[in-house]
Amino acid sequence: MSMAKSARDPQEAVDLNLDLRSPPESAKKLPNTDSSFLDGSPSESPSLETTKGITAFQTLVHLVKGNIGTGVLGLPLAMRNAGILMGPLGLLAMGLISCHCMHILIRCARRFCHRFNKPFMDYGDTVMHGLEANPSAWLRNHAHWGRYIVSFFLIVTQMGFCCVYIVFLADNLKQVVEAVNSTTNNCHYETVILTPTMDSRLYMLTFLPFLVLIVLIRNLRVLTVFSLLANITMLISLIIIVQYIVQEIPDPRRLPLVANWKTYSLFFGTAIFSFESIGVVLPLENKMKDARRFPVILSLGMSIITALYVSVGTLGYLRFGDDVKASITLNLPNCWLYQSVKILYIIGILCTYALQFYVPAEIIVPLATSHVSKRWALPLDLFIRLAMVSLTCILAILIPRLDLVLSLVGSLSGSALALIIPPLLEITTYYSEGLSPVTIVKDTLISILGFVGFVMGTYQALDELIQSGDSLTFSNSTVFIQ
Repeated sequence: MSMAKSARDPQEAVDLNLDLRSPPESAKKLPNTDSSFLDGSPSESPSLETTKGITAFQTLVHLVKGNIGTGVLGLPLAMRNAGILMGPLGLLAMGLISCHCMHILIRCARRFCHRFNKPFMDYGDTVMHGLEANPSAWLRNHAHWGRYIVSFFLIVTQMGFCCVYIVFLADNLKQVVEAVNSTTNNCHYETVILTPTMDSRLYMLTFLPFLVLIVLIRNLRVLTVFSLLANITMLISLIIIVQYIVQEIPDPRRLPLVANWKTYSLFFGTAIFSFESIGVVLPLENKMKDARRFPVILSLGMSIITALYVSVGTLGYLRFGDDVKASITLNLPNCWLYQSVKILYIIGILCTYALQFYVPAEIIVPLATSHVSKRWALPLDLFIRLAMVSLTCILAILIPRLDLVLSLVGSLSGSALALIIPPLLEITTYYSEGLSPVTIVKDTLISILGFVGFVMGTYQALDELIQSGDSLTFSNSTVFIQ
């Protein structure tokens, strides 16, 4: 989602663990982690471990759940950055291209599984073997860097999710606190101006002790309880939000068809952040009883996700127009029904933070503790976790604007994983077998699109941040008029 993708945590964690471990170690450690992360609840984990795989319907549910998270809440603002016409069209095109790149990754992974007689091939292994199949001797000699690059961007993505979560938590709690004295049971009349309180960055520091306590939980089965709670709270909140924005849709002719081209790169970053779940597909395919049906399930799931994204993003922009906020929850009126939506999302994000954090922690902590004696392993483990959660909080404080964090993370890591690497992987995998010129041109154009989005989205997000300057202090204070 990706706001962060709250429900992506299980599957991306699986892919990241697969990518950063050597094959022998992966074979020993991954089965339990894979199963429990895919399920998202402890009650489902045992059944997944004892059966041969999950059904097509379960796969579809996991795929949709792995994509739809808090990211959908930032899409109305993304539409404003693109225009009421270009926004939906651009989001639709992004969904189609992302789905196509996922299919490319699946085909390449299946090819190498067949070639090396392996039951499963993760993202990093697939890229590494793709480089080994390249006619260039230099690329073959440095093929192992393919795994490292994928792993790096996956870690950046996970840590980026955590930063987005902290900004989201602060923005929504700040608004709830500022409106507490004026919150009523009536959701249909003009609301009052919010009473300014402390800066949103101080709210981020307020959450830090709670986040530290959560990330100290190292038991994966305990964390899956948090995942289930997060999924429930976010589903309820999303239903309430959708029923609110469809109540009154103003005249769409007041909105520009195409926005300023300078803000389109911000749209790109947010959109690709929402669709950046390519790490989900290979672990899900591996868990299916009949993996041959997975391409169909993937196309169906991505169609549902794209339709939902386009609908929520467009309706949200139509409903609030130029007043739309970085998260659509910040546009909800100050009555207790919609304040409860923000509180539910705060609970859901707090729960999901621990699951997103689990991924980089499980990679970095064992690597560090393997170099010290058993006596110092636990203290070093706790210190690293404290340092990592503090780092995400510091980064969030440095970029306390939710829309910029979304675009920055999406442009930096999402474009590389979802748009740049898969087309190049197809070229390296099949080039020696006589790849058609049309396919080469198509893959090259997709990679160029991803690279342009990578550069322009990152530049624009950083430029907006620099220009914001001191205005960041109260940028999240809002006024609602119904």
